[in-house]
Amino acid sequence: MQQLITRQGEPIIHTEPLTISKPVPGITELPALGMDADSIVNDFRRYFSHTLGRDRMCLSAYPVYTSLSLSLRDRLVERWKNTQYAYEEINCKRTYYLSLEFLMGRALGNAMLNLEVDKPTEEALRKLGLVLEEIADQEHDAGLGNGGLGRLAACFLDSCATLQLPVMGYGIRYEYGMFRQKIDNGNQMEEPDHWLRDGNPWEIERPEFTVRVKFGGHSEFQTRADGGLRAHWVNFQDVIAVPYDIPVPGYRNGTVNTLRLWKSVATDEFNLSEFNAGSYTEAVAAKNGAENITMVLYPNDASENGKELRLRQQYFLASASLQDVLRKWVLTHGAHFGQFADKNCFQLNDTHPTCAVPELMRLLMDEHGLDWDRAWDITRRTVAYTNHTLLPEALERWPVSMFGRLLPRLLDIVHEINARFLAEVAQRWPGDADRQRRMSIIEEGGEPQIRMAYLAVVASASVNGVAELHSHLLQQHLFHDFYELWPDKFNNKTNGVTPRRWMAWSNPGLSDLITRTIGDGWVTDLNRLKKLAPHADNAEFRAEWRAVKQANKARLAERVQRDCGIIFDPDTLFDVQVKRIHEYKRQLLNVLHVIHLYDRIKRGDTASFLPRCVLIGGKAAPGYLIAKRIIKLVASVAKVINDDPATQGLLKLVFFPDYRVSAMEVICPGTDLSEQISTAGKEASGTGNMKFMMNGALTIGTLDGANIEIREEAGAENFFLFGLSAEEVDAARENYDPAAIIADDEDLRRVMQLLESGHFNLFEPGIFDPIIHAVTSPRDPWLTAADFRSYVDAQQRVARAYRDQENWTRMSILNTAASGKFSSDRTILDYNRDIWHLRQVPAWPVK
Repeated sequence: MQQLITRQGEPIIHTEPLTISKPVPGITELPALGMDADSIVNDFRRYFSHTLGRDRMCLSAYPVYTSLSLSLRDRLVERWKNTQYAYEEINCKRTYYLSLEFLMGRALGNAMLNLEVDKPTEEALRKLGLVLEEIADQEHDAGLGNGGLGRLAACFLDSCATLQLPVMGYGIRYEYGMFRQKIDNGNQMEEPDHWLRDGNPWEIERPEFTVRVKFGGHSEFQTRADGGLRAHWVNFQDVIAVPYDIPVPGYRNGTVNTLRLWKSVATDEFNLSEFNAGSYTEAVAAKNGAENITMVLYPNDASENGKELRLRQQYFLASASLQDVLRKWVLTHGAHFGQFADKNCFQLNDTHPTCAVPELMRLLMDEHGLDWDRAWDITRRTVAYTNHTLLPEALERWPVSMFGRLLPRLLDIVHEINARFLAEVAQRWPGDADRQRRMSIIEEGGEPQIRMAYLAVVASASVNGVAELHSHLLQQHLFHDFYELWPDKFNNKTNGVTPRRWMAWSNPGLSDLITRTIGDGWVTDLNRLKKLAPHADNAEFRAEWRAVKQANKARLAERVQRDCGIIFDPDTLFDVQVKRIHEYKRQLLNVLHVIHLYDRIKRGDTASFLPRCVLIGGKAAPGYLIAKRIIKLVASVAKVINDDPATQGLLKLVFFPDYRVSAMEVICPGTDLSEQISTAGKEASGTGNMKFMMNGALTIGTLDGANIEIREEAGAENFFLFGLSAEEVDAARENYDPAAIIADDEDLRRVMQLLESGHFNLFEPGIFDPIIHAVTSPRDPWLTAADFRSYVDAQQRVARAYRDQENWTRMSILNTAASGKFSSDRTILDYNRDIWHLRQVPAWPVK
């Protein structure tokens, strides 16, 4: 027990984690757990009856889910420990994947699949009189991310475990996720997503590995014996970071890697003297403030408090994770860091964890006594940076004043990094003051800002984009000056998604058909799907493929009716766009086309009309008003269309609420047409486009992000291309005249007249004026009107193609057959070959 002192000098009792002085032989030795149905039944009953204390009168489904999860988690833990033993035995190099988001989704199905106990588990539940689907539906989606960035991180962890690479994820254990989205009269309403309200049976708290994270205070410097300076961060306030570990199983290979999530708690339960004085509010203020750091995913940063909390989150993640890695290093190697860079790599998932750069320098210098040059050499050899966006507003800048107030010691280090870097720039381009200004990590101005993306580039051994076009645009535009200085530092790593969750688990019908046709090796080697291509010409195989798709569409239709109250006909084209609601992703262009189809119906132009059901889903950031207005437009147009007798059997539109991973597992397999229609040059990669392609959907899209590579792999004839290219977008902006475009296009003119007349908002006049202005403004950065005609023409090609079901099915098969490149396994192998240089390490077998 350790006695801590409050600021008023009164002692309080604080319990530190207890440790055993030496390992106890045999403490972990147990017989291996059975993987058969009877063994699972026995463990389930033990957890339900003894651990959870439930009896036969219990009518709640959640204890049933928890009992099953704990039974499977035990089997993961056996392999989890053996994986770590294998890594430790050979002292292998490791990579640490730092991400502010991990959108893991539900864990139960993934554990069943990867442990290869899916069939025994279903048999066990039948013996117990239980239904798997009902139990699985009790699990809350893990609310640890809000979109593609976090879902990509989850796919990467799955691939690292499947490839048996020693990679550990580090993130934040958010108490509340992004938010639960409700649609009320067409408006997005945000409700708290307290995904942890019932606990999380998949996590294990590790209080013995808590660390302290500092905020505030100031720096002081003392002269060392050798004449150098040693910095001390003093008068700080600190919080405790408590780790929670989640197992990440590889696919049927015995490997289980770790995702470690940090929770913030106060160092003191409360301030004793203030409590004794009767001031309860002030007594717990420090505790509440500390726990706010990990309370909610991505606080709204419209206010100064929101910005400060987000910076606290980013530093909290970086500091806790780096301290954890250095603790393990010192435990094994002592204070010897000569081999540290050869044994460790830190992959920054976008700009959010960039505080890791000055924090690693601080820890190496201030805590472990290294000089600047040695610390900087280690940092530049161990840090790697993945950029995920071309949007300037997403490249974080922190006011120097705020950064210095919260992280004074880190600001010292950032200034020193920048000064040394600008000296390097001056040496390369003498006298080029403008270039130095452009490249400076500190952006000068009325309020100086720290350019975190520049800091990441300067400090990293590798900088990569996530699609060929994206990486090219980074090199030629966003980071062009840095590319000229260090061309060898830049590379591309096209994104991918895991076929385990996005095919094997979410689309069992298609997976079974593929396995019967080409064997099961495709689950871990997606390139084997190429063997499907010859079967596209087999009429019997096409019929089986269509039957699977129809069953998936029927399942999706049931979900739409349940969640939206609208009936989708599985015999019509299912046209789907699900992703974060953002102007550059152009859900608005999709709605304009739907209005055009509605206008055709009302004009009687239905002789060649293809019946279709359109589904749009996604969340808008709470402060993103125009995105929320687009949701309102979708819902309003949907109500008019769905209520009109003239559209029956021809056109349906829904806005699908609360889009999330578990919803995508139903939506993706049932989709015919995948909408990937962002303004060219704006989407870094996209991963939804890959999931849809794997599951046999055809893509309508621009030459943006990974669409380009999808089209290359599938063949131009199996992709519906439209719109301006990135180069044409840049050229069009110079003299963009949407009014002239609208005047020259009768279809677009009629669509805009319907909007301007208030046809979709008769009782809410003017609410769509901001959207109308966005389309008609010459300053519209997304060029919505410019791509309308090309988009409508491409949709007409879609309609013609879909009428020929034999050829559509053939195109669907060929898309799946060509999707091998977009496995996250391939992406991770690329990272490992070019950046990480890890050795694949088989786990010890469970005996």
